[in-house]
Amino acid sequence: MTQKVIIFDFDGTIADTVDALVSIANRLAGEFGYIPITQDELSLLRNLSSREIIKYSGISILKIPFLVKKVKTELKTKIKELEPISGIKEALVALNNEGYRLGIITSNSLENVTAFIKVNDLDNLFEFISSGVTIFGKTTIINNVLKQKQIKPQEVIYVGDETRDIEASKKANIKVIAVTWGFNSEEVLAKQNPDFIIHHPSQLLEVINCINF
Repeated sequence: MTQKVIIFDFDGTIADTVDALVSIANRLAGEFGYIPITQDELSLLRNLSSREIIKYSGISILKIPFLVKKVKTELKTKIKELEPISGIKEALVALNNEGYRLGIITSNSLENVTAFIKVNDLDNLFEFISSGVTIFGKTTIINNVLKQKQIKPQEVIYVGDETRDIEASKKANIKVIAVTWGFNSEEVLAKQNPDFIIHHPSQLLEVINCINF
């Protein structure tokens, strides 16, 4: 029997990085020509898709790769101080014990993710980590990972906290679980029609065990 593969987003899904990322983004606002995010605006942004957020910010599309690179570099100094999402470590251990293969696909840097999972004793749980700069989605990265690992789309579930995670999964023809403990709100996630929406990591194992791969 083929082992099933669970691929996780990193920021907001495994690691509680949202506040740190907002803080860094606000510090870089002047340099990249957009307005800093207030707490009220953050609530608004949680209800917008990735495309809508970029449009709302007014930042040039051409500047986004440079902004992402700068954010990742600054996050490097904080990454070891950040915490996993409450309950996610227990959920990952449970999935690993059930025999699922676990991986990470992220737009964060490989260095940041590796440092985080090592300091939080998660490094023995993941078979692979794939990193790449993505603006609207991760479809290309997902497809490349499936090809490299010789994994069939029907053997995979993606777990993420943003609309772009759902969009990318659908384009890659894999099932997707949207989580409400990260960046995007349940309302905007639901509009993208993920296969499942869950509210706490403790629900992961039960939902995944129920999926007909």
